[in-house]
Amino acid sequence: MIAASHTAVSRSTKKKHTEFEVEALPHMDVLYNFALRTTGNEDDARDLLQETFLKAYRFWDKYEKGTNIRAWLFRIMKNSYINRYRKETKEPDKVDYEDIENFYNVIRAESTDPNDLQEQLYGNLLGDEVTKALQSLPDDFRTVVILCDIEGLTYEEIAEFVECPIGTVRSRLHRGRKLLQEKLYEYAKQQGMIKGD
Repeated sequence: MIAASHTAVSRSTKKKHTEFEVEALPHMDVLYNFALRTTGNEDDARDLLQETFLKAYRFWDKYEKGTNIRAWLFRIMKNSYINRYRKETKEPDKVDYEDIENFYNVIRAESTDPNDLQEQLYGNLLGDEVTKALQSLPDDFRTVVILCDIEGLTYEEIAEFVECPIGTVRSRLHRGRKLLQEKLYEYAKQQGMIKGD
């Protein structure tokens, strides 16, 4: 009786693990990129990514199969980021370095490949000025600009992630792009991308 029960649990766990690997893990790169652009710090981004995937695995039974997995994962990440921000404003000096170190050692081999051509080509695509300008945008605008222009999500996916109508996404994207354009105007002139006045 106990052996049969153990086998059923083992099959259930294996099924959950397999489903999670197939459906959720392929989105790890896009989530890491978003976390990095949101936090502006590699360690914080890795920590946020780890927290997101741990929560997603823990609550895998809550995921509705056949729905937008990427939007579900982004929502978990967004909520984790908000919760962490609130916690850090209450306890600003507390950092659990052991968690960061453990995550780094576990995920490093799985998520980054130094020989990955895409990473070599696009890894440093955003210069310091562009990154600073992006980081300076208000959160609502920065989020939609990153998700649309950098990560290539559709308006529908972004609307689901930020939990607002598509019209609001379009409006925020327009305003965010306009703010970026204003912030990067002088930089673009210096780089010869546009002619001076």
